[in-house]
Amino acid sequence: MDSYYHAHDLGKFPDIGKGNPTLWKKFMEYYTAVFAEGALSEREKALIALAVAHTVQCPYCIDAYTHASLEKGSTIEEMTEAVHVACAIRGGASLIHGVQMRNVAEKLSM
Repeated sequence: MDSYYHAHDLGKFPDIGKGNPTLWKKFMEYYTAVFAEGALSEREKALIALAVAHTVQCPYCIDAYTHASLEKGSTIEEMTEAVHVACAIRGGASLIHGVQMRNVAEKLSM
């Protein structure tokens, strides 16, 4: 089955920098700093990234942060729980927008 997503394309990510090496370098400096050990451990940051990857539905990010989470010592149970946290936040965000729907419906029903 053909699709836009090909797992081997993840390795081509640095190719994006060829169009503007200066911006790529700045992005990578920032990206590297963000994922460095700080108030949060590298393991915690990888789990957060894994959850966010599911929220933004980026298959490349899901692959990358599944690997990173495992490499940093996360368990499948922790990773699954992180995905459920992302699901709960995304679901809650959809539900709270129901207030907007109700506001409009009530206004139109007057």
